[in-house]
Amino acid sequence: MTTAESTTATPQAPTRGSRFTGAVANYLDERTSISGITKELGRKIFPDHWSFMLGEVALYSFIVILLSGTFLTFFFEPTMTEVHYDGSYVPFKGIEMSAAYASTLDITFDIRGGLLMRQVHHWAALLFVAAIGLHMLRVFFNGSFKKPRELNWVIGFVLFILAMGEGFTGYSLPDDLLSGNGLRIIDGMVKGIPLAGTWISYLLFGGEFPGTVIVPRLYSLHILLLPAILVAALGLHLLLMVINKHTQYAAPGATNDNVVGVPIMPNFAAKAGGFFFVVFGVITLISSFFTINPIWNYGPYDPSPISAGTQPDWYIGFADGGLRLVPPGWEFVLWDHTFSLNILVPLAVIGLFIVAVMFYPFLEAWITGDKREHHITERPRNAPTRTAIGAAGVTFYAVLWAAAGSDVIATHFHLTIEAVTHSLQALLILAPIVAYFTAKRICLSLQKKDREIALHGYESGRMIRLPGGEYHEVHQQLDDYERWRLVDYVDYKPLMIRPDARGKISPVQRVRAVFSRWFFEDRISPATRRELESGEGHH
Repeated sequence: MTTAESTTATPQAPTRGSRFTGAVANYLDERTSISGITKELGRKIFPDHWSFMLGEVALYSFIVILLSGTFLTFFFEPTMTEVHYDGSYVPFKGIEMSAAYASTLDITFDIRGGLLMRQVHHWAALLFVAAIGLHMLRVFFNGSFKKPRELNWVIGFVLFILAMGEGFTGYSLPDDLLSGNGLRIIDGMVKGIPLAGTWISYLLFGGEFPGTVIVPRLYSLHILLLPAILVAALGLHLLLMVINKHTQYAAPGATNDNVVGVPIMPNFAAKAGGFFFVVFGVITLISSFFTINPIWNYGPYDPSPISAGTQPDWYIGFADGGLRLVPPGWEFVLWDHTFSLNILVPLAVIGLFIVAVMFYPFLEAWITGDKREHHITERPRNAPTRTAIGAAGVTFYAVLWAAAGSDVIATHFHLTIEAVTHSLQALLILAPIVAYFTAKRICLSLQKKDREIALHGYESGRMIRLPGGEYHEVHQQLDDYERWRLVDYVDYKPLMIRPDARGKISPVQRVRAVFSRWFFEDRISPATRRELESGEGHH
């Protein structure tokens, strides 16, 4: 009698490396419960609509900024000590300049890959600000800032302001002619503040402009303070996003309690990794072919030359444009002090605009009285007043931004600078009003079209002749989901003011009622179930 040999493989003993890795993992998990956190985070569903990629572009461009900025930090000298240039750029040989400008030239012409890293850093910064701005526009027009995400909107807007501050401080570091003129504008704006402006300028520049400490101070802000705040705000923003979940577009199965999309692990993580390298590659490609901020053409800062046709980076243009559009003569003397309204008025208007944008979610919630949680995005056409406000705000910003290039517009189109300035001044007032009413009427027209389609279907283009001789076009009916998408939105109505316990209506309630009527009085009610059933029967 023979016995059959066993074919079962003998389990191999774990190697020393795997035992060590397992021990480290167990040690960390017992003290941090990291496995549970990783498992929970990996199961989070990420919506797969293309518009959510705007936030990813902002995040990945910020990573590129950190990587390229770390490289530049090793070679830049943040000091305004005067030196004589002795680098490889021949036109500047022996010219006196600051060490900051000389080191920037060295990075550009003498450090291998230095020019590419400078370009990558600058282009990534521009993309970072642009992606945040577009991401916030998507959130605004879709109503994704509503409860429970009001705080995340504020944090996101703070990120936008910090990104602009980071860009401006980095833009000013090389101490070239262009950045020096930008700092001179800032110095003039600060000095225009009554009473305290001169002292603030003295503290900022360490004496009379340009001083000797502005570049080191900007460098500290640029690589230490602002990035630390930005990283902390970004972490808090992502944490709140995980806690509150993403908003999502209306889709089959999408509800306030159910997110439709792909899990972060492994689907979204793999896509995100590839998308990061795509963003990095596109930035590098742009940086390889398109020059930005060629400081060797400007030369070191000198207050005597005036360079016409120069503009700041696009995201700061609105502030420069606001200064250019103020009419002349807006100043007066009081108590032996000159009050420059040509500086104070733009500062006040831009400040109010920024505050209004930051706290808009709370303002709309107060006007509408909507205290419910929202996890499904709204179609912009179904919130016509908010969409009109957004269109007016974007137009207002665009006119200020265009005003920053008023001299370039005048020279390129052979116009007088006065004609360009006066036209932009008129547009600053009239264009937002026109944009508001135009956007609102378009939204209401689209709502009417949706209602008509939901009731009667699409025009198929197929004509039939009835027995009585009349011609009739056959309409193609929608499927259930398409019809639901067109009619499933809340028909908000103006708030009804009611007396309080003492039988009185407070002035605050009256103001709130006025704003509520303005916000909701122009609306198209969605088709009701009875109307839909009647339309189907008629069809």
